[in-house]
Amino acid sequence: MNATARLLLISRALRAFGDGFVVLVLPVYLIGLGFTPFQVGLVTTATLLGSAVLTLGMGFVAHRFAARPLLIAASLLMLVTGLAFAGVRDFWPLLVVGFVGTLNPSGGDVSPFLPLEQSVLAHAGPDTQRTRLFARYSLTGSLAVAAGSLAFGGADWLGRRVGADLLDVSRILFVVYGLLGLVVLSIYRRLPVQESEAEAARQPLGPSRNRMFLLAGLFSLDSFGGGFVIQSLLALWLFQHWGLSIPMAAAFFFWAGVLTAFSQLAAGWLSRRIGLINTMVFTHIPAQLCLMAVAFAPNLATALGLLLVRASLSAMDVPARTSYVMAIVTPPERAAAASLTNVPRSLASALSPSFAGFLLTVSPFAWPLLIGGGLKITYDLLLLVMFRAVKPPEEQGRP
Repeated sequence: MNATARLLLISRALRAFGDGFVVLVLPVYLIGLGFTPFQVGLVTTATLLGSAVLTLGMGFVAHRFAARPLLIAASLLMLVTGLAFAGVRDFWPLLVVGFVGTLNPSGGDVSPFLPLEQSVLAHAGPDTQRTRLFARYSLTGSLAVAAGSLAFGGADWLGRRVGADLLDVSRILFVVYGLLGLVVLSIYRRLPVQESEAEAARQPLGPSRNRMFLLAGLFSLDSFGGGFVIQSLLALWLFQHWGLSIPMAAAFFFWAGVLTAFSQLAAGWLSRRIGLINTMVFTHIPAQLCLMAVAFAPNLATALGLLLVRASLSAMDVPARTSYVMAIVTPPERAAAASLTNVPRSLASALSPSFAGFLLTVSPFAWPLLIGGGLKITYDLLLLVMFRAVKPPEEQGRP
């Protein structure tokens, strides 16, 4: 692994650690301020929609600049976002800050950092190692998210020991999130400006345009479904429907993150045997069936068990998907392809949390889980039909 890949893995870990505790801090903080579940859903939608718009804006300028200065600018915005959330209490200002900032309540990486890092990482190794490298990238992020979730439980315990209430603990964690942006900035400044990176960042999307538009549409359907079960809203449902305690929630999301992380290591091994598309589809569908079954779970233990099974399967498609996109375009198109396939996903995932929050407000039944799982299975079947014959270079010649 070269120096560029190592720096990107470190920055991914730090950002994901912040995302891990933000997933739980955000709904607890907003509910503590007196917001309704619908308002929580609106703020969540604003954060995702803003990330999508910001990523789209970077997509328009990425062909003129190398990735490093854009990553540095995003890091500064991360600092401002954390400090602003720590200091603002009213709904409308928080909605605006959520929209213009980098807060990520999804547990995944829906942010302007993602396409930029992907385009750089794709040049950090040969084709035969590409999926393995992206698996390590995803593994690092998932483990860090899990650690961040556990850290929130520890911060809550420590706050109670010293007499701080949950709102004060939440504000401190938002400050920590902002300071992580400064640390990430210092790492991005060490990234080398390589010739291949600069060239890739200056090339528009060319011969792969139509194929990328079709993939972007399919990924958007998947993300729209995922927005119904975004982790902040899933945590909110567990809090309200089952009375899940904060320490138990922190422990659960930690172990779910650990399972998610290590399952992604299997993506490289599995894709070499059955192909990238099959890896994406045949691990994703069982995960969504488990998600839908949670809606009918008779007790909390069954619900958490099904969600842990889902966690062990649902993210194996992430490194496979990223590797597949980077493989079926030419190297100069990679930055544009990463932006094009991530921006619509961010937009789509931004639309559904408000619907999910409304559904949780009007009904105690877990309609968002059924809707989200059904939409994601539809995506899997369409992807299999449309792209099974489009093979990356390392799979050419396979039946």
